[in-house]
Amino acid sequence: MKQQCHISMIYLTWAMYAGGLVYFGWRGRWVLALVWLAGVPLFEWLYIRKFPSLSRSMGYGPIVDEGAGPAGNAPANMVLYTALGCPFCPLIEQRLEDLRKQMGFTLEKINVTLRPDLLAAKGIRSVPVVEAGARLLFGLVTTKELAEAIAEAREPIAKR
Repeated sequence: MKQQCHISMIYLTWAMYAGGLVYFGWRGRWVLALVWLAGVPLFEWLYIRKFPSLSRSMGYGPIVDEGAGPAGNAPANMVLYTALGCPFCPLIEQRLEDLRKQMGFTLEKINVTLRPDLLAAKGIRSVPVVEAGARLLFGLVTTKELAEAIAEAREPIAKR
């Protein structure tokens, strides 16, 4: 299974969260509504934190990374598209932050959870997505693949 989150599943997760709040409120179960209100985000946070050790048993396979060799300076503009609730997004964000320190590119992070207009315009159906120049990298790609894409997206040096 590809290591990415489909946007439809992200939306379904948050719709179930809102639906639970509405249901418990409608039934007058205020204590359960409060438990749901605090418990679901706490569970989501724990799930994302522990995901690397759970991914194999969930059918996503192990979370592995292939390091990049020595990377030179690459003045490029990179964009990372993420969604709230995706366990792969923090992993790719950390890889990009580590590379940014080495390669000196700019990184813009865009949360697309409530941006269906942007999703449609870019043709994004899953996250994380890294936009490196004209190239889109989908899913949890390795540090080596990210470094190669960043080097290719390097802005041309202006002629003097």
